Amino acid sequence: MPASSPPPHTLSVAPMMDWTDRFCRTFHRTLTRRTLLYTEMITTGAILHGDRDRHLAFGKTEHPVALQLGGSDAAALAECTRIAEDYGYDEVNLNCGCPSDRVSSGSFGACLMASPDVVARAVEAMRGATTLPVTVKHRIGIDDLDSYDHLSHFVRTVAAAGCETFIVHARKAWLSGLSPKENREIPPLRYDVVRQLKADFPHLTVVLNGGLLTLDAARDALAWADGAMIGRAAYQTPYLLAAADRDVFGEDRVPPTRREAIEAFLPFVAAELQAGQPLNRVMKHTLGLFAGQPGARHWKRTLSERAHQPGAGLDVVRDALAGVPAEVLDTRMDAGERAAPPAG
Repeated sequence: MPASSPPPHTLSVAPMMDWTDRFCRTFHRTLTRRTLLYTEMITTGAILHGDRDRHLAFGKTEHPVALQLGGSDAAALAECTRIAEDYGYDEVNLNCGCPSDRVSSGSFGACLMASPDVVARAVEAMRGATTLPVTVKHRIGIDDLDSYDHLSHFVRTVAAAGCETFIVHARKAWLSGLSPKENREIPPLRYDVVRQLKADFPHLTVVLNGGLLTLDAARDALAWADGAMIGRAAYQTPYLLAAADRDVFGEDRVPPTRREAIEAFLPFVAAELQAGQPLNRVMKHTLGLFAGQPGARHWKRTLSERAHQPGAGLDVVRDALAGVPAEVLDTRMDAGERAAPPAG
């Protein structure tokens, strides 16, 4: 890595429940080596009382990779942070942004924005348990606690406990009345609020999250923010990540073609099949690889109809590839070309 390399949060893929598991992250690594990847949110209870390896194990190729924790008990969060360091994660992130009822009833997620002292104690305990960076992901406000004064008080309080990096989803969250999906779409994006936060806390690392659908949008954000976090677009149109190392991180790296990405992924797929994983679970994160391209429908239909069948193997992937035109498989993203953003 060059000595003048950008900070690690320059570009990242957001933690997304049921999406950013180790299969997804391994696939994303075939497209970008530098982008920071996050796990799904994993609760402290799942780690302390559940199948730890199933929740936390990951491959060396996934680095840099961060663990996102859900919880509010400082001691439990500290213990999970120690465990995360033992597993080899590069960062531990505390979720203060998820608005689902299930999360709020457990006294963690976005509802923690109402209790900055609780978050500060958690961060202090987590930092005392590890040498890893401890970061916080949060909204710009919740319910009626949506003033800039409340937001800046939250950040100031948590920063005083030692947190130096804040990943800010530039929407408020309504903890009742809106579903998690609606909370990602209905509250308006307020980049101006996050921009003001960076201006008022120049010594902190402030990462913008929310509504970034292309690398161009991410680079625009980097004109004033310390980092840009892409969410659903990285999942629904993953090929946009192919140009990240070159266009965002400035590396002299030729973006892989879609065929090269899948071929690089297949040894991992074969190993997972050998270990007993079903093909559909491993391949579901690739469904958007050809989004907007000829052959996309064949690719998705073949995998959707056959990958769940008992004994489905790499022949299904080969058949799915066979229906995609060679010019789509082998065309390399040129400088200035951008993968299409997701529709809707």
